[in-house]
Amino acid sequence: MTDHPSQAPEDLGAPQSYLVLQEGTPVYDRSGDQVGTVEHVLADEPEDIFHGLVIDTRRGHRFARSDVVDGIYEHGVIVAVPAAELPEPSVDAVARAADDKPLAEGLRRAFEWLARPR
Repeated sequence: MTDHPSQAPEDLGAPQSYLVLQEGTPVYDRSGDQVGTVEHVLADEPEDIFHGLVIDTRRGHRFARSDVVDGIYEHGVIVAVPAAELPEPSVDAVARAADDKPLAEGLRRAFEWLARPR
């Protein structure tokens, strides 16, 4: 483990499935900086489809779709991009009109989860 709290531990443990990923798990970018923590896993478990993660960051919730999640481990998650490059969960017109249909669908699902009464 590193002594700097925002740096990823040297060993994040064994690879894990999204099915066992817990809320509050640290999320790091490729440089090792902590970008936030897992807020929610977006998946269709019956179909075994991992859509992505809602990440709680210092700047609010961000959505990391499955193709930017580099790895899920026992003690953390690695994402391919810095938190500032991750989109906010949204149902706005820009997200709905996105050319990238998987991104638009993921943003919609993330927003619906965040807006759901608890």
